[in-house]
This record gives sequence, structure tokens and C-alpha cells, in this order.
Amino acid sequence: MRFALRVIFILAALAAPAAAAESEANAIFLVASADLRDPNFSETVVLVTHPREGAPWGVIINRPLAHRLSEVFTEIEALKDREDVLFFGGPVAHERLVFLVRTSQPPQHAIEVLRGVYFVADIEWIEGLLRRPEPTRGLRVYAGHAGWAPGQLQGEIARGGWHVLPADAAMVFDTDPGQIWPELIKRAATKRTLLVQ
Repeated sequence: MRFALRVIFILAALAAPAAAAESEANAIFLVASADLRDPNFSETVVLVTHPREGAPWGVIINRPLAHRLSEVFTEIEALKDREDVLFFGGPVAHERLVFLVRTSQPPQHAIEVLRGVYFVADIEWIEGLLRRPEPTRGLRVYAGHAGWAPGQLQGEIARGGWHVLPADAAMVFDTDPGQIWPELIKRAATKRTLLVQ
């Protein structure tokens, strides 16, 4: 099956929240509780930022797809014969791409969500990264994103659907995606135990 993602960037659709969050590294991890049955979010970890204006949004960091990046960026030679994959970022606008980059030199208009970690909408800059010998070093490409209406996420957390943990770049970029949720659900359980003692 031919994979036909339009290379349209979600940050353009989120222009107002993006502008508000440009200098505000405030991301957290939402760790799906073991009881969360929504198939979009079962056993997921979502990197979420909450701009000063607008509602929280982010990407699921532990759902690699079967589609390789070479199927999306067919013109980029450096991706040919590589196994780098696209990730499922969430059920919202899943035909659009979201780029998360760890870098000390971000392009203009990037949204910093963690120290040195940015959502980036500059396609020429991203394509430059994809042409490197290690195209996905410090780069994740997501199809779609997760988003909540104002007040919705707070309600889901209050009902026990999500655990909230500090976010870190190493978990996003250096950890096997299959190990992310098991590791963080253990941390969440430990945190809960310490809080009730």
C-alpha cells in the first residue's frame, strides 16, 4: 500500500499556540494508566506542552508505525535502504507531520518544549537533517498529534486516566519505544506509593 502523507505541518495549524509557547519549555509526560482502554492511547506516553494561550497538545512518543521515512520522503537519498520509521503522534490530523528535534541550534519559530528539544515547522531545515549520514539522530517524525479541549485533559487526569511525570529528552530519543511505557508506568506506581505513605 502506498503511504500518502501530505507534508503539511501541524505547527502551521497551531500558529497561535505556537507563538505563545516559543520560549516556554514546559513539557510533561502523560503516562496512560493500565486501565485506559481508548485504543488510541492504550499503553502510550504522550509528550505534552501547554501553551499560555490555547489547549494542551503533544505527540505519542512510543508508537512506531510500519511505514519507513523513505516512503514519506521519497526524494531523499540518505533515507533509502534505511529502517528509520514514522511514529504515530496521535489521532488528530494524522495525515499531517510533526517534527520533534533535539538540537542546540534550532531554526526560527521552533517551539521549545524541553531544554534543547523543539517542535519544528521549517521543512527545508528538516530536510537538511534528513540528508545527514545519520538522518534521525535527534529527530523524530510523527503522523498526527494528540490534543485536548480546554479543561478536558485535567478531567481525564482527575479520573485516573493519566499519570503525570517530568519529561526528559533521553526517554524520547534514546530509549527503545517498546520500553518507554513499561518503564514510566513503573515510575508512576513508585511515585504514587511514595505519595500515599
